[in-house]
Amino acid sequence: MPPARKRARAYDPHRTRTAVLAQLGNVRQAVRTLTPEQLALPTRLDGWTVRELALHIGMAVTAVGRALALPEPARQDAVLLDWPFATSASAAAIDDFTRRLAEQHPDPAAHLADVEQALAAQLDEHPGTRLLATNAGALPLADYLVTRTVELVVHTDDLNAAVPGLDVPFDRQALAAATRLLADALAVRAPGGSTEVRVPPYAVVQCVEGPRHTRGTPPNVVETDPLTWVRLATGRLTWQDAVADAKVSASGERADLAGLLPLMA
Repeated sequence: MPPARKRARAYDPHRTRTAVLAQLGNVRQAVRTLTPEQLALPTRLDGWTVRELALHIGMAVTAVGRALALPEPARQDAVLLDWPFATSASAAAIDDFTRRLAEQHPDPAAHLADVEQALAAQLDEHPGTRLLATNAGALPLADYLVTRTVELVVHTDDLNAAVPGLDVPFDRQALAAATRLLADALAVRAPGGSTEVRVPPYAVVQCVEGPRHTRGTPPNVVETDPLTWVRLATGRLTWQDAVADAKVSASGERADLAGLLPLMA
């Protein structure tokens, strides 16, 4: 696991809280419209149907409540940028938990409504400074909520990809937070200043070892849109396909990020 930078960018706790609830609400409203046939469709997540995907989205959010139910850790021993590199270790347990949820909750829309209501109450009760035991270590609630924007944005995109004609909207602040966290994770994985990665309008990071750019147009530039960046960072899209389809522009000898992606899988 790469060492995380100790100085991560700041996120407004109120905006993050609002964004998580807004994106969860977007998903709930969309799932409520799905037919049994649509819920049975396959997704790009191996072995999961739309029903299981919808319940997994709820599970990603109920992780907040499960962490709050545990004793508060004595001290913070992780930083926000540790999280993207800690997720793969839990993949098997997450798959098992999701399948059990699918057996327990025949109506995923009703379950998501319960999840949304419970989360709102939990966030009203606990301050953002409250420490949680997470898969990355002990993090403040405010930081952990930033990670929930990644889960919600990534899986909303999975949902849209699985159901023809479905167009679940993305809350602007949720997409911004997810984009920024994943862009900063790239700078952790490949520290340096030779390459500028631009994901307008939300993020610009310097990364990759080599001569540091100081003024004028950088010699190595990568630019893409937020959803393409999220897909690249989480393995939904390969670098080669993104470049071939003109979803990414890359110029300079250090602008090939193929060997650094995905950041999460």
